Amino acid sequence: MNMNPTIRIEDIMQCVRPHLRGLQPYSSARDEFSGQAHIYLDANENPFGSPLLSVSVYNRYPDPHQQSLKERLAKLKGVAPGQIFLGNGSDEAIDLLIRAFCEPAQDRILITPPTYGMYEVSAAIHNVGVLKVPLLPEVFQLNTAEIIAQSRQAKLIWLCSPNNPTGNLLRREDIHAILTQVHCPVVVDEAYIDFSEDEGWLPHLEHYPNLIVLQTFSKAWGLAGLRLGVAYAHPQIIHLLDKIKPPYNINAYTQKMALQALDQRRQVALWIENTRRERQALSQALTNLPFVEKVFPSDANFILVRMQQASAIYRYLITCGIIVRDRSRVVLCDNCLRITVGKPEENRQLLNALREWQKNG
Repeated sequence: MNMNPTIRIEDIMQCVRPHLRGLQPYSSARDEFSGQAHIYLDANENPFGSPLLSVSVYNRYPDPHQQSLKERLAKLKGVAPGQIFLGNGSDEAIDLLIRAFCEPAQDRILITPPTYGMYEVSAAIHNVGVLKVPLLPEVFQLNTAEIIAQSRQAKLIWLCSPNNPTGNLLRREDIHAILTQVHCPVVVDEAYIDFSEDEGWLPHLEHYPNLIVLQTFSKAWGLAGLRLGVAYAHPQIIHLLDKIKPPYNINAYTQKMALQALDQRRQVALWIENTRRERQALSQALTNLPFVEKVFPSDANFILVRMQQASAIYRYLITCGIIVRDRSRVVLCDNCLRITVGKPEENRQLLNALREWQKNG
């Protein structure tokens, strides 16, 4: 794919809100001294330790730049540490990107519904407008020409691939066309990329100065409760996010546990393989149910299913102690349930409950 040499990082940084360009970030005690010492009397911490049994480390502030974790991630992902931002979940990165690039009551972002709801919610919180270019019906792919046309009015474009709630990858040629023909940042949210056979966009980060890739530890890595999201981008964009984030946004425990999780790549790979296998088996079994109208292809750890009486089935499953997500009110997802791929026994129980519904219906 040919790149567009006219899109430069200098042009993208002109999209930043003017008053933030020269902002001097808060300088914490750990910014001013980041080495090792025997006595720390610089950050007004409790010198006696923590009341947690056998744990004294939590009386100290965590590394505000998460250097050890970024270095490990950089090796794993094939990027530089300076291209990594770590957030309190991907939602923090979403919030900060809108805060960095969009003037309240003036600028707009562009989204492609149906998609992840926090893009629009974060925009609303910051009083930022939202342009909507819906995905093409049934195939859930980008209306590329319309996105490029509307991009002149947008300060940020949000693309989710694999998309939530539809589960499918967005076509690579469409994303490439957008990246090379718009002059604003383009965020590709890859929260579910580990469940796909596709390599995603991270290996191509160097070719697109306006590309920002979001990933997360919440899905394949199984650390949703720790809240750790990642943004990968040009170092100037990462520096901007570092300037406006809270000083200690990633706590010490999360940093420690994430480092330990990165030692368990083989276990995570096994979980991913099992999820893909169960996704295929569950999709096939759902297709065989007579009240199921369509099982949409998925590259994620969930399946979007259109079925007759979807909302009634959703309520019935609750009575069986099984919780799925009713997406019937989402644009283009009428009569659809979003079903997370569970463990084999969980999937069997779901299918048994659906077969019981069929008998009693």
